[in-house]
Amino acid sequence: MNHQATLRMLDHPITDARAWVGEDLSPADWTITLPAEALAELRDVLKQLRYAPLNTLLLDPQDFALDACRAVMERLREQLRNGIMFAVLDRLPVEEMTKAEATQLYWLLANMVARPVAQKLNGQMFFDVRDTGAKLKPGSGIRPTVTNVDLTYHNDNSYNDTPPDVVALLCLHHAMEGGISRVVSVYSVHNALLADHPALLRRLYQPVWYDRHAEHLPDEPNAFSAPVFEYTDVLNTRLALSEIYAGYALKGGAPDQETSEALAAVQSVFNRPDLRVELQMQAGQIQFVNNRATGHARTEFQDFPEPERKRHLVRLWLREHGKRSYRG
Repeated sequence: MNHQATLRMLDHPITDARAWVGEDLSPADWTITLPAEALAELRDVLKQLRYAPLNTLLLDPQDFALDACRAVMERLREQLRNGIMFAVLDRLPVEEMTKAEATQLYWLLANMVARPVAQKLNGQMFFDVRDTGAKLKPGSGIRPTVTNVDLTYHNDNSYNDTPPDVVALLCLHHAMEGGISRVVSVYSVHNALLADHPALLRRLYQPVWYDRHAEHLPDEPNAFSAPVFEYTDVLNTRLALSEIYAGYALKGGAPDQETSEALAAVQSVFNRPDLRVELQMQAGQIQFVNNRATGHARTEFQDFPEPERKRHLVRLWLREHGKRSYRG
């Protein structure tokens, strides 16, 4: 790959609230509670849907009395855009409903943040995040989210032209052990690279290869080319180290020395515990992250032996621009 062309580079540290580190935050900063009046609205929606069922994809918040919920979700939306860039909504009373019913209420709440979009080329809107026993292999289309392996920090769908703006995760069941969610600020990651690896940072503003996870037509390339960092007035990233290494494997080789050193520098920053926050998702909680301004991760986990208690999260991708199809 010719990676001579370099995008405009952010060449100074960011020192405002976007560049938070772990010690700056506590659970009170990222937790947004559903108040009693919002829960009452959701219970009323559930009552209506039990009386007159409707396909989930046809549910529109405008068709229900959800003023208290809208106020909560507008606060959450503002936090994603202009605050710490992630939040945990606490929580749907999932013990009162089926998984399908919880997913319907989740859909309505997420629609108040942004428009859900397809997560696969076939138009699939919901994605179940749970261990299927599958093994990762470049080009296989198997995503790490359907395994129990440690997921390093990443932005979802970095290997597509139009990644989602927001990633949402509804927790239906947590793991027996592990499966801790981690979040870092992209601005803090960039600050650390600028301070410790300035010569290598420029390489990350040049294209690298990403494995497309088989989300393409048979006659299309199996790897996608884009830079890790892009800077206009804001910093956007495509942090996805496993997809990058797999992308180079699909192209028939390994990254050159400069690229390898730049990726190793990113990993060294990811390894810093002071930059991150950790949270253990509980049943009914919904995690929202700004997908272009934070990196999110998950530690390796072990499931309960009972099938009905296995770790299960339901993911939505939200994006306001482009079409609702996977390609956007």
